[in-house]
Amino acid sequence: MSAADAVMWALDRNWNMVDAAVDGLDASLLNRQPAEQCNSIAWILWHMNRVIDTFINQRLQGRPPFWVSQGWNEKFGMTENVRGLGWSPQELADWPAPSLEVILGYQAAVRQAAREYIGALTVDDLERRVTFPPEAETQEHTIATALGQLVWDNVAHGGQIAYLRGLFQGMGWHR
Repeated sequence: MSAADAVMWALDRNWNMVDAAVDGLDASLLNRQPAEQCNSIAWILWHMNRVIDTFINQRLQGRPPFWVSQGWNEKFGMTENVRGLGWSPQELADWPAPSLEVILGYQAAVRQAAREYIGALTVDDLERRVTFPPEAETQEHTIATALGQLVWDNVAHGGQIAYLRGLFQGMGWHR
């Protein structure tokens, strides 16, 4: 198994768990905040996919994210630059989540892009250095470490979604 295969294995396992966690949820559970300052499942799912889009398209390939290039920001009724960082409790509570169909459409697009990009990487590609700016500073990474950060972020958010599903509906949802 190559390093790129290992990355895809981890992402696919996490994505399968997330798919199971959102399966059958209605809008009230998708949009329910467990506490005033916490994110809903819908919000976490949007943010998780926005991060994938940012990493795969913008940071690693230097092209516009699907969020803008495919007009997903308009389908979500949001601005081009929003990624979900630094929101206030009021902004979280006021967020008008789109339908699950829209969220899952964006998810399908960014997952496919991730699969195509990661699946085409060679060992040499993984050592290539890229520079991308987080909020405060510009940092240089190898493709491999950037993908490690992407996996970490996805697993963290996938776990949050799975936890909330269990919190809201109890045991027995995970197959």
